[in-house]
Amino acid sequence: MKSMIFLIALWMWGMPASVLAKMPGEVDVGSVLRDAPLYGFAGDYRKLSELRGKPLIINVWASWCGPCRAEMGSLERLSRRFGGKQFNVIGVSTDDHANLAAAFLAQSKVTFDNYHDRTLVLESMLGANTIPLTVLVDARGRVLQKVRGSKEWDSPESLQMISKTFGKKL
Repeated sequence: MKSMIFLIALWMWGMPASVLAKMPGEVDVGSVLRDAPLYGFAGDYRKLSELRGKPLIINVWASWCGPCRAEMGSLERLSRRFGGKQFNVIGVSTDDHANLAAAFLAQSKVTFDNYHDRTLVLESMLGANTIPLTVLVDARGRVLQKVRGSKEWDSPESLQMISKTFGKKL
């Protein structure tokens, strides 16, 4: 946790992402994500591989992270606008305590699927040494792009970037 806070502080002070070391087991852009467990907040369980077949936007966040909280509304609007027709949106919380993340989701009225990364497998695999991190993945599970930092995901610029990355007209 302390190392995560240090890395966030570096990022906020303007340190380029290139100075951050690659995380152990991190999947590079262009490579396929390995299968991983997804633990839902309602006690449900699924595998990451079950989400293949449609492009996927994975947002890695924590309830204590201000920039993560700031972008959650735009992710919700993005998810509602496209409703899983052209791509799916999921969230992955790195909170130490699932109850804090669940409370934030309830308070924010987030409806897209969110999971608790209680084993930190996804945090490492996705390379979330800073958060928020949003990873765009193609239908076969290949990482197409990693976006670090908070973003308005339903803005015209973001929609254009998503369209270009997925090769789909939105």
